[in-house]
Amino acid sequence: MALPKVKLSKSKKGRRRSHLALALVQIQPCPNCKHARRPHSICPNCGYYKGREVIKTA
Repeated sequence: MALPKVKLSKSKKGRRRSHLALALVQIQPCPNCKHARRPHSICPNCGYYKGREVIKTA
């Protein structure tokens, strides 16, 4: 198994891992029913996407 030749500093390791942070889930109101939904996805409440009905909901 390979071993590192030089110790990796905490700052160097932290800079490499700076992009691994989790992002918050973005939530927007549906323009049709005003129910909360994720952007660029079908509304789970009314089934609309981009102003037209994509799936039938009960």
